[in-house]
Amino acid sequence: MAKQLLTHAQIQQYNKDGYLIVRGFYDQEEVSRLYHIAIDDASISKHAINVNDSTGKRSKLSLWYKPGDDVYGLLTRGNTLVGAVDQLLERQPGDEGHSVCHYHSKLMQKEPRVGGAWEWHQDYGYWYKNEFLYPEQMMSVMIAVTDANVENGCLQVIKGSHKMGRVEHGFSGEQVGASQRYVDLALKTMEHVFVELNAGDALFFHSNILHRSEANVSDRPRWSLISCYNRSTNVGHNESSSSAASITPIEIVPDEALLTWDTAGLTESEADFLSKEADVSLK
Repeated sequence: MAKQLLTHAQIQQYNKDGYLIVRGFYDQEEVSRLYHIAIDDASISKHAINVNDSTGKRSKLSLWYKPGDDVYGLLTRGNTLVGAVDQLLERQPGDEGHSVCHYHSKLMQKEPRVGGAWEWHQDYGYWYKNEFLYPEQMMSVMIAVTDANVENGCLQVIKGSHKMGRVEHGFSGEQVGASQRYVDLALKTMEHVFVELNAGDALFFHSNILHRSEANVSDRPRWSLISCYNRSTNVGHNESSSSAASITPIEIVPDEALLTWDTAGLTESEADFLSKEADVSLK
């Protein structure tokens, strides 16, 4: 069945809650191909960054800037996905036509029993340090590569917290987390939601929504692909030259490219991976 753009009701829900779940955005064949390539991807393994939580548990992520003709890039650049992002990102006056850009993508790997927690944070709490000025022009899309539930550390959000604007962030373990005072205030007045997803579901979420996840205490892995998007009009003034993609409109591909194009994992020289030392949000 062909993928569909978002309805008016879905757009309204995203603007109200700060997130939107679209069930079955990718079918079993599509997500299976993604998973089986990812688990054997040597470039992903080589460039994985280990990040400890405040208890010492460890999660792995691999982050890259340039979306290519690999399986991840074809997903990220898919016509309907980019079209849905275009529906949700704020436009500046005079910004006409296609201006959705790929900021970066990351494969999150929470392994059974050892995958650590992520502290409460806003993505713009990090991206603010990259000196992007317009949080309404930035968002993330999480694709569940495996099922995500409470037991294996699914994402949690505070519904509507994107309307608070950016809050201060500081270090918690090796991670950058939001001010606990503001998190506590938000939890007193807003709904705390565990976002359980089935493999293939898509979660669209605002750059300022507060979110976190617990450690994976189950016997099953929790893998997800998160692609972050930006408008070409939103320049990161403290960005390295490697992130030119963040202001370059995406070269869109047909949805069916994910299954019909001859592709594999990431090409190391083209993907432009982030190293832990180069991450300005950790400084």
